[in-house]
Amino acid sequence: MVVLNKIYTKTGDAGETALGDGKRVAKHAVRVAAYGTVDETNSVLGLARLHAEGEVDRALARIQNDLFDLGADLCRPDMENDGEAGYPVLRMVDAQVGRLESEIDAMNAKLEPLRSFILPGGSALSAHLHLARTVSRRAERLTVELAKGEPVNPAALKYLNRLSDWLFVAARMANDDGRADVLWVPGANR
Repeated sequence: MVVLNKIYTKTGDAGETALGDGKRVAKHAVRVAAYGTVDETNSVLGLARLHAEGEVDRALARIQNDLFDLGADLCRPDMENDGEAGYPVLRMVDAQVGRLESEIDAMNAKLEPLRSFILPGGSALSAHLHLARTVSRRAERLTVELAKGEPVNPAALKYLNRLSDWLFVAARMANDDGRADVLWVPGANR
């Protein structure tokens, strides 16, 4: 359980922060940038939920919870010593990736195949989902960069990759099942 009695600690005033294992690193470290961008994705999803209802809203709530799991995973780098933590370390699991894949397949089955690239926009929900998609892609790029030099849970990378796909398909669903998608017209303004 998390208990926050005081919000500011002043321990980061010199440009460092603590990881989940207590190690202090620069706030501009790739690991911090990766989980910070996951948090940014979560915030954009909070905005998207202002326009969502029903099952879409419930799915977005599940994803927001997953993103906190993902942040917890990324902020604790030493996977080999998880057993020594003294508490169960939270890691992303393949079942979370599988759930996204099942939901993508179910949503995509209702859509006509794409015959053009689409521009981000349309409905308010779709626009916010597209923004979340691009932020999640940035989180994925940072996590891939991190994985080049430090340990990263493979399920965390897979989740980020599937999440942007989920958000793309959900954005199409939010545009009247793709019928109100804004199509790209190559060279239209030459």
